[in-house]
Amino acid sequence: MQLLYYLVNIYEIVLIARILLSWIRPNASHPVVQSLIKWVYAITDPVLEPVRRLLPMSGMGIDFSPIIIFILIDFLKQALFRSYMVGY
Repeated sequence: MQLLYYLVNIYEIVLIARILLSWIRPNASHPVVQSLIKWVYAITDPVLEPVRRLLPMSGMGIDFSPIIIFILIDFLKQALFRSYMVGY
């Protein structure tokens, strides 16, 4: 259960990196940067895309899907890790 808790926390960090990458738009001419961007998008797209399809305001230019995912992750953490999080 502890490993799953840490994986969920790492996913939240990767999701934050995705948000920052969308704001910064780094120059992807360097192979390492290209690999990092592809990796972050590959991990987050399968979760974000279904939420984007459900949101009616997605055409406004503001992507609310990460906020929805963070709320869902919080509910997941509350439900699954309630006893584990007491010590933190």
